[in-house]
Amino acid sequence: MNLALPIIASAHGNEIDQIIYIMHGLMFVLFVGWGIFFVIVLWRFNHRAHPRADYTGVKNHYSSVIEVAVIIAEIILLVGFSIPFWAKKVNAFPNRPDALEIRVVAEQFAWNVHYPGKDGKFGKTNPKFVNQQTNPVGLDLKDSNAKDDITTVNQLHIPIGRPVIIYLTTKDVIHSFSIPVMRVKQDVLPGMSIQTWFTPTKTGQWEIGCAQLCGLGHYRMKGFITVHTEKEFEDWLAKQPTAGGSSAGGDSFWN
Repeated sequence: MNLALPIIASAHGNEIDQIIYIMHGLMFVLFVGWGIFFVIVLWRFNHRAHPRADYTGVKNHYSSVIEVAVIIAEIILLVGFSIPFWAKKVNAFPNRPDALEIRVVAEQFAWNVHYPGKDGKFGKTNPKFVNQQTNPVGLDLKDSNAKDDITTVNQLHIPIGRPVIIYLTTKDVIHSFSIPVMRVKQDVLPGMSIQTWFTPTKTGQWEIGCAQLCGLGHYRMKGFITVHTEKEFEDWLAKQPTAGGSSAGGDSFWN
C-alpha cells in the first residue's frame, strides 16, 4: 500500500506513513460502516414500512458498542503511535556533533537559506541590514562570525545521512515550510524561531513548497532541496561566496 504518497527520503518517513495508513484505514472502516448503516435505515424505516411514527426507538445497544470501539481505536492511534512519534521525532532534537544547523528565512515569496560558515557560528542579523539583492537575511557584516557565512535563495543543500536542524523564521506573514519527500511540514510564524529536523536517506533534488496561503504570489514560492554525498556537499560549500566576499574554499568546511 502506498496511497500514492511521494517517495520517502528521510529516516522518519516510514513512521509518518504508518500513521497515515492506520488513520486512513480507520476512516475507511467508518465510512463503509456508516454508509451501510445509512442504507439499512433507509430500507427499514421508510414511510411505506412505517407509515406511523414509532417513538420508542432502538432498544439494543449496538450503537453504543460501536461508539466505544471507535473511541478505543482513536485512543490507541493517539497514545500508541502519534504521541510517542511526536516525543521521539519532533520534541527530541538530535544531540550529535555532526548535526548540520541551518537557518531558513521565509518571505513573500522566497526561501532564504543561511549557513553558519567554517566557524560553525551564525553571524548576527538585524532587519535594518536587509537588502533583497545583496543581504536578504540582514547579516551584520561588522560581526566577525558573519563574514564566513553563506546565503542562498531557494536553494537548500545538505549531505546524506546527517541530521539537519532547521531554524525557521519569517520576515512577513505566516508561511509553511513543506518538503513532502522528507515528510516535513512546519508552519513559520512571525516573531518566532521554530525548529524542525530530519535525516536525509536519499540523494537527489526535490521541491520545497509553501503549504500556507501567503499572498498573491503564493503559487511561485518554490525552492529546491538537494541532497549530496558528503564529498559533493563539501565541494559545493567550498565554491560558495561568503558574506565577507571571499570563497568558502580551503579545508573541510566543518572541521
